[in-house]
Amino acid sequence: MPVPEPVDPSMPVYSELPLVPGSEERHAWDVWGRHDQLGTVNFITPASVRAGARTVKEGTVVSLSAGINDTEPGLFPRRKPASHEMMATPHGRDDRLDGFYPQFGSQWDGLRHVKFRSHGYWGGRTDEDLDTTDDLGIHHWAHRGIISRGVLIDVVEHCRREGRPFGPEDEFVIGVELLDDTLVAQGSEVRPGDIVLVRTGWIDWYLELGLEERFRRHGKVGAAEDAFTCPGLESSRRTAAWLWDHRVAAIVADNPAVEVMPVSRVAGFLHYRLIPLLGMPLGEMWTLKELGDLCRSHQRYDFFVSGGVLKVPGGVGSPASAYAVL
Repeated sequence: MPVPEPVDPSMPVYSELPLVPGSEERHAWDVWGRHDQLGTVNFITPASVRAGARTVKEGTVVSLSAGINDTEPGLFPRRKPASHEMMATPHGRDDRLDGFYPQFGSQWDGLRHVKFRSHGYWGGRTDEDLDTTDDLGIHHWAHRGIISRGVLIDVVEHCRREGRPFGPEDEFVIGVELLDDTLVAQGSEVRPGDIVLVRTGWIDWYLELGLEERFRRHGKVGAAEDAFTCPGLESSRRTAAWLWDHRVAAIVADNPAVEVMPVSRVAGFLHYRLIPLLGMPLGEMWTLKELGDLCRSHQRYDFFVSGGVLKVPGGVGSPASAYAVL
C-alpha cells in the first residue's frame, strides 16, 4: 500500500509510531505531546481550510445531519429520544429539550468516548484525569472547529456500478483497497487535513424503516451473536494505517459505527485504534445521499465541510450539525 507524502516529513508514518506496551497497537500520543487536546484535528491547517474553500464552485449547501430524533428509538437502550417542550410566553415562544443524548443521531464521537484498556484515553490519560479536569472535552474541538476540505468516498454507488452491490444489512467489509479503487473511479484523492466521508447507504435504508422494525434492532450493537449487521470500514490496523498515513483529520460514515458490524473479535474494534490511540474524530450516522447525488451530477467529490460541534465543557460527544458546500 503506497504511503502518501506526509504533511511534515519529520512526522512518523503509522508503522513508525510506537507500540502500546504489552500490545500490537500503535499510538500517536507523542506526536503533538501528551497534553494535546485535539488529536488529528491538528492535521487541519490554514492551508487545508483554504483548499476546502477553493472547492466551492456552485455555492450549493447540503445538510449532512438527520433530525434530532429521526433515528428513534436509537441503537443503544440507554440513549433515548429527546423530549421537546414548546412554551408560549407573553412575547412569543420558547422551548427546551429534556433527556438529550448528544450521540443519539448524526454525531461526533469525542476523545472521552472510549479508552484503550488500562492504558487509558488519548495521551494516556486516566479516568481520574477526566473526572477532575475537562481534558479531552468536546469543547476543545468546538473551539478549534472541524472545518476543512471534504472528500466523499461513495462506496455503495461504486460497488453498484461495478456489479457487486451490497445491502444495508450485509456484513460488507470496506477494506483499504476498495477505498482506493473508489477514489480512482471517482477521479478524486485524499489530501492532508481532509475530512473523509464514506457512504454505505445504511442510513437511507434505516430512515425508511417503520418503528417496529427499528425496535427489533434496538440494543443489538457490538460483538453479541444476535448483533445486527451493517456494512462499514474494515476494523483492522490496515484501516488505521491508511487513515493516519493519509493525514485524515476526521473520518465520517452514514452507518452507526463507521466500521463494519458486528464487531469482529479477531480484527478488533476500530474505535479503540482511532479514538484513544490516534486521536481521530469519528462521525456516525451522517446523511450522505443528497451529497452523493450532487457529487455525481457535478462529477467531482470534493467540497467544503463544516462539522458543527457543541461547545460543552468536558463533553463526550456532540450532535453533528454539519454542512457541505459545493
